[in-house]
Amino acid sequence: MANHKSALKRIRSNEKKRVLNRYQHKTTRNAIKALRLATDKKDASAKLSAVVSMIDKLAKKNIIHDNKAANLKSKLTKHVSKL
Repeated sequence: MANHKSALKRIRSNEKKRVLNRYQHKTTRNAIKALRLATDKKDASAKLSAVVSMIDKLAKKNIIHDNKAANLKSKLTKHVSKL
């Protein structure tokens, strides 16, 4: 266990960040899944902008890599345009 006040604070703040990052990542994955299951083009294109925004936020916070974000956005945009 840590002995310094700053180390104890770092443990607490890291745990808070970890929980928030997991929540945001899981929420985005669920939104992506819902978008892939959508069959109506109008509904899917409405969901696409929200999902792309979520992906960009994850990439900005380094929760996912920038290249992974770009690949996801590309594949989802292709999927929606094919509907």
